[in-house]
Amino acid sequence: MSDFLATNYLTLKAIHLICVISWMCALLYLPRLFVYHCEVDKASDQYQLFLVMEKRLIQIIMNPAGILSALVGVLLIITPGVWQKGVYWLHLKIMLVFFMGIVHLLGIHWYQQFKSCSISKTGTFFRLFNEIPALLMVGIILLAIIKPF
Repeated sequence: MSDFLATNYLTLKAIHLICVISWMCALLYLPRLFVYHCEVDKASDQYQLFLVMEKRLIQIIMNPAGILSALVGVLLIITPGVWQKGVYWLHLKIMLVFFMGIVHLLGIHWYQQFKSCSISKTGTFFRLFNEIPALLMVGIILLAIIKPF
């Protein structure tokens, strides 16, 4: 297994980046959909249309991309020579990715609340919340590229 990982490291890294970009697109777009969803009447056709859009975004892009990002990320970490003593930037990056996973789960939770017409959040809340995945992404990228410690 370690020979496979070492031989295919760059391919796995490319797959990981493709999955992460897809996941980030979904995590940045879902709260924006929620903003618009908050602004329509719960009995309207538009409300139902937003439910369909959110469901498809979650099921077709966000969940698969998030799962594949995590799985391939683990393969990259267990590749011989990647995880080294004293490499603390990777610990912090993993922590930020964990928080990104919480953002993912919150998005699913709020979708369920929209689905049951029990959402209590406002468009302003989702406008502000939309900044969290962007900030996490900046931190993750800076850590991965600069490797400061």
